[in-house]
Amino acid sequence: MKMKKKPQFSDELLDQIIAGDMLGGDWTPVQDKLDAIKAALMERMLKGEMTHHLGYPTGEDAPEETANRRNGASQKTLQTDTGTVTIQIPRDRMGNFDPIIVQKHQRRLPDFDDKVIALYARGLSTKDIQAYLFEIYKTEVSAELISIVTEEVLAELAIWQNRPLESHYPIIYLDGIRVKIRDNGHILSKTVYIAIGIDMDGTKDILGLWVAKSEGSKFWLSIMTELKNRGVDDIFIACCDGLTGLPDAIVSVFPQTTVQLCIVHMIRNSLKYVAWKDYKNIVRDLKTIYKAVSPVAAKEALTVFASSWNVKYPTIAAMWERNWDNIVPFLAYPPDIRRVIYTTNTIEAVNRQIRKVIKTKGSFPSDDSALKLIYLALKNANLSTIMPAKEWKYALAQFAILFHDRLPV
Repeated sequence: MKMKKKPQFSDELLDQIIAGDMLGGDWTPVQDKLDAIKAALMERMLKGEMTHHLGYPTGEDAPEETANRRNGASQKTLQTDTGTVTIQIPRDRMGNFDPIIVQKHQRRLPDFDDKVIALYARGLSTKDIQAYLFEIYKTEVSAELISIVTEEVLAELAIWQNRPLESHYPIIYLDGIRVKIRDNGHILSKTVYIAIGIDMDGTKDILGLWVAKSEGSKFWLSIMTELKNRGVDDIFIACCDGLTGLPDAIVSVFPQTTVQLCIVHMIRNSLKYVAWKDYKNIVRDLKTIYKAVSPVAAKEALTVFASSWNVKYPTIAAMWERNWDNIVPFLAYPPDIRRVIYTTNTIEAVNRQIRKVIKTKGSFPSDDSALKLIYLALKNANLSTIMPAKEWKYALAQFAILFHDRLPV
């Protein structure tokens, strides 16, 4: 039976796919796009092999002592476990380029998904990838070659990190995950921050990833400015933890934005001080605060909570009182918007995807290696299924009333 011809992608179109669809977009038809991505990944890896073979990257002049040069590409059709893909094999003038990823005369790649895509999506170490390639091809490759090939994904990350964004986001969440990264010979615990935006249609998107060099106003101002430069004109509500300098940075770039202390983080921080036997009762009593019908009722509930628990856990009520000014904005919103803000689903789903991949990592050799692996983990996350559409429609109706003068035209 004649196989269906797979779609071919230009570099520009491939970049568009990486920038949008690969983080929760609509994959239709799914199989065609997956096959096209297989081909694109193989071609990127082959380009990395050619760079290693010649000793200089694409776009740069060859060293004087190097007589060999790139010489276009030849077309090759491969049979995979799901069908056929057609790829471009780079050539050199001397004709002695002997690729390892797709060897000469090779026409079939069994179990391609589990092997080649795993090199990228699972973020294996150099040694692990060497062993993996030996398992696939029975060929030993150098650590240098592995580094060149696998770091091709950093170009994809840069394109994604700088892609244009929507002009309006009713809500963004700012959260972080701690990872160990080697820095100047020392292993440090750093935070990789993630911005998750919900657009006017209720679609969730990862807006960017940043490794914190320092947690202060200057760092957060650079992130807010980056979002502004990428096309964001307005954010209605920014939900975040009590991070130093963040509220001031948000307001300085987006002066109309309401900065809301994340209720999820407040609850987590409160439970740090609680014995396991009291968890259920503490959670129940905290719920009376953040689910109160008004700020006044919430303040009364906090007073009742303090009278019940201050003797045993005096730090909890004090923490809520200390942060009350950043909690009050949340309490002023209707229930439909409150549920959207304090839901744990969006943040937890993202963090769960990341932890799945990094749990086997003791530490990362650099900031870039951490960002690459987290990006690959998020690329597989399906954020569009996290929040029910019905809930968002109710919230959007409230946004249309509360922020009618700021809605996009």
